Amino acid sequence: MNEFKNATYIGERALFATNGANIFRCVFEDGESPLKESENLTLRRCEFRWKYPLWYCSNVQVDNTKFLETARSGIWYTKNLTMTNCVIEAPKTFRYAEKVFLDHCQIPNGTETLWNCRDIRLSNTTIKGDYLGFHSERVDINNLTLDGNYCFDSAKNVVVRNSTLRSKDSFWNSENVTLINCRIIGEFIGWNSKNLTLINCAIESHQGFCYINGLKLINCQLINTDLCFEYCSNIDAQVTSSIDSIKNPYSGFIRADSVKEIIMDDKYVDPSKTRIVVTRHD
Repeated sequence: MNEFKNATYIGERALFATNGANIFRCVFEDGESPLKESENLTLRRCEFRWKYPLWYCSNVQVDNTKFLETARSGIWYTKNLTMTNCVIEAPKTFRYAEKVFLDHCQIPNGTETLWNCRDIRLSNTTIKGDYLGFHSERVDINNLTLDGNYCFDSAKNVVVRNSTLRSKDSFWNSENVTLINCRIIGEFIGWNSKNLTLINCAIESHQGFCYINGLKLINCQLINTDLCFEYCSNIDAQVTSSIDSIKNPYSGFIRADSVKEIIMDDKYVDPSKTRIVVTRHD
């Protein structure tokens, strides 16, 4: 096993195609792709300061390592990657990556991160930035704090637990997404999606849950939520709060504590196909 300790590397492809190495307290300065095409690496307490540090890599463990903003587009086409206690300041990290696990990481500039990735796990991680998780599949998340719009557009087979998401237009065009014990603050949640399930969640949304085929809400609160369920079909909603307004759902069953306004004004919507039950009468 090769060892690289307490060193500074400058220049393109500084440790290109390294196979089997412990890299400790190293700094990668100017120079693209310092570890491109490498495999079987352990990196601890390192710092990456330039672009494309881990492209086409496999079997990599990274701990207590920092990726500066200039380490843009840092981890593409990489497989079997575990990152713990890392800070990723660079945008557009993770594209076409597979089998990636992030735990106790901070991503303060996560714009366009985790695109077209497969088999991703996120745990105890904070991310800020728009367009997280575009077109990614098989994503498992626990304890994520996200502040960024348009998350998980066109994603498939996603499970999110115990998380807080501040995100406008979240989960658009998605398929087979389940959220459990989450809080979501945003607008226009889940449009054009298929098979979206929320369990024990609190949601705030203007015009959320529209154009969905297969929406399930189990023991959820819809707080400050209006004009929801428009053109939504196959609804099964058990809501434990009041709903500000429901507008033109296509079909399904909605149970809520109360509904302040029901709007059925579209000639193409048959009101008889949606059953709305109010459980509390003030």
